[in-house]
Amino acid sequence: MSRKLIGRILGTLIVLCAAAAVLAVVREIGRNPQTDDAEVFANLIGIAPEVSGRIVKINVQDNQFVRKGDVLFEVDPIPYQYALDTARSQQAMLEGQIKDLERTITAQDSAVLSAQASTKSSQAKIASSNSAVEAAKANVDAAKAELSRTQADYAYAENNVIRLEPLLTEQFVTVDSVDQARTARAVRGEGVRLSRARLALAEAQWASAVAQQNEAQAGYEQSTAQLDQSKKSISLLAPLIAQREGREAAVKNAAYDLSRCKVIAPFDAHVTNLTISEGAYAHTGQQAFTLIDARTWWVIGNFRESELQRIRTGMKADVFVMSRPNEKFQGTVESTGFGVTPDPSLIGRISQGLPDVQRSLNWVHLSTRFPVRVRVDVPSPEYFRIGVSAMLIVHSHS
Repeated sequence: MSRKLIGRILGTLIVLCAAAAVLAVVREIGRNPQTDDAEVFANLIGIAPEVSGRIVKINVQDNQFVRKGDVLFEVDPIPYQYALDTARSQQAMLEGQIKDLERTITAQDSAVLSAQASTKSSQAKIASSNSAVEAAKANVDAAKAELSRTQADYAYAENNVIRLEPLLTEQFVTVDSVDQARTARAVRGEGVRLSRARLALAEAQWASAVAQQNEAQAGYEQSTAQLDQSKKSISLLAPLIAQREGREAAVKNAAYDLSRCKVIAPFDAHVTNLTISEGAYAHTGQQAFTLIDARTWWVIGNFRESELQRIRTGMKADVFVMSRPNEKFQGTVESTGFGVTPDPSLIGRISQGLPDVQRSLNWVHLSTRFPVRVRVDVPSPEYFRIGVSAMLIVHSHS
C-alpha cells in the first residue's frame, strides 16, 4: 500500500474522529447545559450599630473570619448604663409611692367608714338642731307676745292709778279703791318683769340652738371633708398603677440599648470593607463594615433562554471555580430567573408612557441569557469568594 493511500486513509480517519468528537460534544452540551458565564455569590449584610456612640473597642480585622456570637466592636456603654440606672431609680420611686399610698389607703379604710358614720351622725344632729332652733324661735315669739300683753296690762293699771289718785283728795273714791289699783299696778309690773325674763331666756335658748346648729353643720362639713380626702387618696392610686407599665418599658428599653452597645456577629462570616477605627463615632443604622455569610455559597450562571427548558429545580450540577479549575464541586439547582432587563436596542426604553422602540434592523438576533442559581453543597472556604469566576454544568438527564 502506497504512502499516498495511507495518508488519505489517516486523513479520513482524523476527519471522522473530529466529527465524532464534535458530535459527542454537541450531544453532551445538548443533554447537560453548561456555561462559563458564572460567578460565585453569597449573602452579605451591612453591620451597623443599633445605638449611637463612640467606638471604644474593635475586635476584628478586615477579611477576618468570625464565628456566630463573636463581639465585633463595642460602643461606649457609660451613657446607656446611666440611662438604665435612671430608669430603674424612677421605677423604684414609683413603686415606693404606690406602696406608701396603699398603706395610707389601708389605714384610711377605717377612716372612710368612720367619716361616713360621722357624716350620718352630723346630718342627724343638723336635723335635730334645726328642730331645736325652730322650737326656740317659737318660744321667743311666744315670750315676745306675752311681754306685749303684760306691758299692755301694766299700762292699763298705771293709767288707772293715775286716774284714781287725784279723785282720792276729793274723796270721790275710797282709799281702798286706790290701794287696789296700786296693787294691781304692782302685780302688772311684776308680770312685765317676768315676761321680760322669759323673753331673755327664750332668746338665750334660741341663741344656744343656733350655736348647736352651726356646730352640727361644721361637724358635717368636717366629716365630709375627711370622707372626700379618703376617697381622693384612693383615686390617686389608679394613675400611679397606670404608670407601672411605662416605667417597666423604660427600664427594658434602657437595658436593651445597653446590651446593644456590643455588636455581635449574627452568623459565621467573613469581615470585609472594614474602614473604621477605635474612637470613631458610630451612628444608629449607619453601616460600619460588611459581613459575608459563610454558611451558604451559590454560583449564579447565565444560561441561554433555549436551555432553560432542560433545567429544573433540584437538578444536580458540577461547579468549577477559576482558582481551582481541576477540582469539581457538587451543587444543586435552587431556582431559575424569571426576568432580566429588556434590551433597549430591541424594544426600546420602557417608561410610564409608550415603549421607545428604535427603528433598526438586526441581522443577527442573540438569545437572551437568564440567571440560574446553584447552591454549592460542600463549598471550600479557601476557594469560594464573592465574584470568583466559575463554570456550571447542569445534569439534566442524571
